[in-house]
Amino acid sequence: MASAPSKQYSDDVSVVMVLLDTNPFFWSGANNTTKVSFSSFLNHVISFLNSVLLLNQLNQVVVIATGYNSCDYILDSSTSESINLSLGNGKMPALCSKMLQKLEEFLIRDEQLSRENLPTGITSSLLSGSLSLALCYIQKVLRSGRLHPNPRILCLQGSPDGPEQYVAVMNAIFSAQRSMVPIDSCIVGAQHSAFLQQASYITGGVYLKPPQLDGLFQYLSTVFATDLHSRSFLQLPKPVGVDFRASCFCHKNTIDMGYICSVCLSIFCQQRKKCSTSDTKRNSIEIYNHHLLPVAASG
Repeated sequence: MASAPSKQYSDDVSVVMVLLDTNPFFWSGANNTTKVSFSSFLNHVISFLNSVLLLNQLNQVVVIATGYNSCDYILDSSTSESINLSLGNGKMPALCSKMLQKLEEFLIRDEQLSRENLPTGITSSLLSGSLSLALCYIQKVLRSGRLHPNPRILCLQGSPDGPEQYVAVMNAIFSAQRSMVPIDSCIVGAQHSAFLQQASYITGGVYLKPPQLDGLFQYLSTVFATDLHSRSFLQLPKPVGVDFRASCFCHKNTIDMGYICSVCLSIFCQQRKKCSTSDTKRNSIEIYNHHLLPVAASG
């Protein structure tokens, strides 16, 4: 399918898709090693949303809550409901009140699902789902008219990567690259995210892991609030390195070396006679090394 026609009506008008990690297993006291509470984290995010809307009255912000079992839209500043709320008592207080109400309802639903499906391994959030929701919304923006704002995605991620989501996340990354939508990443957890390192690198976004989360708003406002046009005049942080390791299709483990099918590029940690994805019976399993780009064999 051809990409949507892209033409922005102003360089400094943006629609910012904010992916908010609300995974209860990360923010619980046992797993949260950042010593920052969820309420304090929300205060920084709300101040950041306020700064984005103050930079340009035509800017839009959309917030997607990323839980453990589900994800959903909790704020859209461009809807008629949000516009009506902004009249009278100021824009952000009314919008934030509505966002917090929807967030609370989402957390209750996600917690109920978590009780039904207790985690047995890595308690990762549903990043692939929230990326898909963001890209669907952006496609609607791009196709809504001849002129549109400049879209970008900001992932505020704390939970560790979920290896079982590798394929879905990579598909979302390549879809964003095709639509020329940068994916910015701000890591609020204790460890780096290989998924988001690759996402920011491939799409031309900014990857940042703030050393001090007490000043999270300063990092957000100085690095991620600026529009894409203004970034060409700024010295933005660059990642020291990018983890290009993939997850195997058989056990969902992150591997340095393995075996790759030259037909469908499925990656396995152990050699096998045929590919379980493409069901190829001929000798098509080649050596995979994350330092080298895999090349599909012809025929």
